[in-house]
Amino acid sequence: MRGFTGTDGMKKKTIAVLSGKGGTGKTFLSVNLACAAQPSLYIDCDAEEPNGHLFLKPDWENTREVKIPLPRVDPALCDGCRECVDFCAFHALAWAANRLLVFDELCHGCGGCMLVCPKQAISEENHVIGTVREGVTGGVRVLSGALIPGEASGIPIIKQLFQQAEGAAERIVFIDCPPGSSCMVVESIRSADYCLLVTDPTRFGAHNLEMVHSLARMMNKPCGAVINKSMGEDDPSLTYCQNNDLPVLMRIPFDHELAVLNSNAGIAFYEDERFQSMFLTLLETIQKEAARASAGHP
Repeated sequence: MRGFTGTDGMKKKTIAVLSGKGGTGKTFLSVNLACAAQPSLYIDCDAEEPNGHLFLKPDWENTREVKIPLPRVDPALCDGCRECVDFCAFHALAWAANRLLVFDELCHGCGGCMLVCPKQAISEENHVIGTVREGVTGGVRVLSGALIPGEASGIPIIKQLFQQAEGAAERIVFIDCPPGSSCMVVESIRSADYCLLVTDPTRFGAHNLEMVHSLARMMNKPCGAVINKSMGEDDPSLTYCQNNDLPVLMRIPFDHELAVLNSNAGIAFYEDERFQSMFLTLLETIQKEAARASAGHP
């Protein structure tokens, strides 16, 4: 699957915004681009710590629980063959004291243990791992997922977010990905048409930029970089981009006013004409790069 479609069957343009670490300005870019592109759809896939709604402040329309199936064992049927224990890659099952133990906190809800059990001793019980909320603010529709602390994986929440995105009318989608390059990030960019890699002008920023750039290339995703809080030419992230044929779509200078706006959960696009112009220019550049990639141009 690549991209989302609306109820009329028309394909949406999907831009995934990701970074190798927190604090680069990934959500700052995502929410401002969503506002610049409205009518648009903003999806917050950072389920462990969603914060896009703090900026956009949507009027929530509905909330849904996200559930995964957890195994439950019938001791009368289980003969201790341990096939389920051997199958489970997450060590959520163990055989001890002549009975099968289930560790819910480690279970990822794949259902494999139930399939491999020769005695059909394992059934499933739904377990709530988080929520998905949907709302609107101006011309931006917001989908936001939140994982209950301590749960093993937010991937089912991301899948639920994308399922709801299929029915939205907006033609351009911005995916605010989790930081890093975990399985949740892989799931977040799977349907993206273009990846926007956000970094800062530090050695840590350059190191983590390399990490997400490698992920995007591995998944054959066209991508470009934005260097946020740029402070001059002594920039390890810029050097990485120049040495690795990664186009720099924009260098956003370190700006005290922007920093204050962001720390107060303000949306820069609405606050000043120069910021509005900056994000409209970046949006236009992203759309051109995505169109070139879609057409097969390097």
